[in-house]
Amino acid sequence: MGILIFLAYAIAVVVLAYFVTPAWLWAAVFLALGTIAMLVTGSSGWLAWTAALFLPVVLGLLSIPVLRRLVLTGPALNAVRSILPRVSRTEQEALDAGTVGWDAEIFSGRPDWQKLMAIGSGKLTAEEQAFLDGPTEELCRMIDDWEFRHNLADLSPEVWDFMKKNKFFGMLISKEHGGLGFSAQAQSQIVSKIGSRSGSAGITVMVPNSLGPGELLEKYGTDAQKEKYLSRLADGREIPCFALTGPNSGSDAAGMRDVGVVTYGKFNGERVLGVLLNFDKRYITLSPVATLAGLAFYLHDPENHLGKGEDVGITLALIPSDHPGMDIGRRHFPVRQPFLNGPVRGKDVFIPLDYLIGGQGYAGQGWRMLMECLSTGRAISLPAVGSVSVRQVLRATSAYARVRRQFGIPVGLMEGVAEPMARMIKSAYRIEAGRQLTATMVDEGQKPSVVSALLKYRATEAMREALNDAFDIHGGRAIQEGPHNYLLSGYLLTPVAITVEGANILTRTLITFAQGVLRAHPYLYAEIAAAQNKDKRAGLIAFDRAFAGHVGFMLANITGSFFQAVTGGAFNKAPVSHELTWAYRRFDRYAQSFALLADWTAVVLGGELKSRQALSGRMADILSDLYLWSATLKRFEDDGKLAEDRPVAEAVVRDAIASIERAMAEVLDNFPNPFFKFAMRALIFPFGHHARPETDARNYELVKAMLQPSAHRDRMTRGVFVSEDPSDPFGLLEDALQKVTRVAEIEKKFIRALKKGEIDRRLDRDAITDAVTKGILTHEEAGFLRLADEATDRVVQVDEFAPDALARQGTLRASGQKTEAAE
Repeated sequence: MGILIFLAYAIAVVVLAYFVTPAWLWAAVFLALGTIAMLVTGSSGWLAWTAALFLPVVLGLLSIPVLRRLVLTGPALNAVRSILPRVSRTEQEALDAGTVGWDAEIFSGRPDWQKLMAIGSGKLTAEEQAFLDGPTEELCRMIDDWEFRHNLADLSPEVWDFMKKNKFFGMLISKEHGGLGFSAQAQSQIVSKIGSRSGSAGITVMVPNSLGPGELLEKYGTDAQKEKYLSRLADGREIPCFALTGPNSGSDAAGMRDVGVVTYGKFNGERVLGVLLNFDKRYITLSPVATLAGLAFYLHDPENHLGKGEDVGITLALIPSDHPGMDIGRRHFPVRQPFLNGPVRGKDVFIPLDYLIGGQGYAGQGWRMLMECLSTGRAISLPAVGSVSVRQVLRATSAYARVRRQFGIPVGLMEGVAEPMARMIKSAYRIEAGRQLTATMVDEGQKPSVVSALLKYRATEAMREALNDAFDIHGGRAIQEGPHNYLLSGYLLTPVAITVEGANILTRTLITFAQGVLRAHPYLYAEIAAAQNKDKRAGLIAFDRAFAGHVGFMLANITGSFFQAVTGGAFNKAPVSHELTWAYRRFDRYAQSFALLADWTAVVLGGELKSRQALSGRMADILSDLYLWSATLKRFEDDGKLAEDRPVAEAVVRDAIASIERAMAEVLDNFPNPFFKFAMRALIFPFGHHARPETDARNYELVKAMLQPSAHRDRMTRGVFVSEDPSDPFGLLEDALQKVTRVAEIEKKFIRALKKGEIDRRLDRDAITDAVTKGILTHEEAGFLRLADEATDRVVQVDEFAPDALARQGTLRASGQKTEAAE
């Protein structure tokens, strides 16, 4: 009987915890169970009744908010206030800047798939599609990346003029102010296509449409500022840059040494109230040609002219480049790429107050303004560059791997080559799915700060991995610089993408999970906000509500994680009914485990989480794997559930499961608290972790499908510029692939004859003519094979130069830490 009573209590606890029931219901259930136990066992003593009623009474009392605040949440709030780490103003503004959406569903542990499926598919308007198919394609045909990199160290004047004329710099500026007013999705796809042709051209278009004066003026500018500048920015009469990074303040905005002091000074011959600036900025894209410089600085007002105190805070200004005291125009030369980048400096630069973006009302709000823009801009720009780089490299490498032969077979059919090729295929599908989903979120009004951070670092890391793999596959063909090298420019540009808008090493270990767990956790942010509330009573009420919810959340995570681990998610409800239903169910299993792990990591480590960056980085990896997994499923649905694409989606999911289990295991291995380490391991991996990535055999099938022209290959690499010009390096690849695959059966006969020794490949003989002479091939077959053979020879050739052809008219000589051009 005792065992039955124990089981009844255990089942009640699990059910009540799993379904997040209120305290009064716990009290009622335990009261009923206690009464039944007393009656069944025949116990009647006061001690037995006290034991039976103690827990129901305590829970019943705690269900009364006033009593709960007095004995539980009040003391807990005081404890939290005493240990809560100080959150700087810039940190708070970064937390407040963005919104949460699907990331909050992941942190909840029980995501509502309907919320994801309700997000659009990112379809462009007719006007946007026409711009993508018209001016964007035309611009891509004008681009000569070798000419830009080797001869001009800049884009050509014709390209600059074309960009200005067609308002490529005004995509985010509204039509009302003379811009194109395009969606985030359109901007992302346009930047992607240009970037597939030239990374430097893509960056040149990307920067004015990302974090810069245009977006800041649209959102915060005064009417006069909008009227004066936006139309001129849209059509390129004004070229903007934005100066944020300095020698001593990269990712650490609080360390900014650039200052402005509110004071009186002379402007246009009159004494006016303004700001005296001193600043030193570097790495500022477009600054060498900018006519307008946006500037971030820390504003001081020692005489309180603005009525905001002495330390006003980070403030933004817009300053003409020819303004007195501006030192702008010099260039950096990042990895020898032709996009324009340089320093912006100023000493004792006096500006009037109406140069402040938004006027003096926005003085001190600069960091919030930047974070709000970055939460959307970062979701559009660098994910586009990273995603299209993977797709472009995949398209080029798959063609090369089919055309190039070694040991008598296409190199793409060699297992050692197929392995990195499969990585590219899965990465291209996964990262493009994330890019498309995130850009659509922005268009639907979200400011996905956490998602944009994780996607930035995952997309640019995927870019790095894909280019490294492509170099391995191409071998010597990839390392010989010249106009026909279609990989080296992207390879050199990769560190730029990885470094800008938050270096990946910091984005992954400091920002993604640390901000995500505060913003997207169901209760943590509310608890912290309540603890910081200056109204003590209102803070206690808010904390009590959040704390009670958090306790229920913890209990649900404990029971849910164990149940999901034991069942493998087999009983989860999926929003679809087809071959990928299992992927949705398994997702919920790992989302529940992540919710437990994230919650306990934040609660146990608290303020120490900032210094536990290795753990934070692994948690960011888990979160990003879950996000990209869900984006992959969303893409598969949006693309029409095509059978040809399903193996790719399945492979992405299997790889994600293995990656998530590995990262979770590493978090547990390194968790500093032994009790919680043991408890979480038992709840998340009661039977150990055994997931494995996609098999070699299935990966090999993915590669085989990519080695021939098809609609599937086009979908895997959609959005890249595809040249049809055989004199173009990419066009040459496409031409060769078409010709080689067209003669596949003829080629088999030819190769068999070579292996049998009936003909021989020698420079002093024509093997194709010999094959015709010996009756191996017909004249018609030989003609087709010769076309394919000649195309292949052109593909595998590398550039070569006369001894003095690479000498520049000017050389660069070092002058201290600056560099001067010398003839």
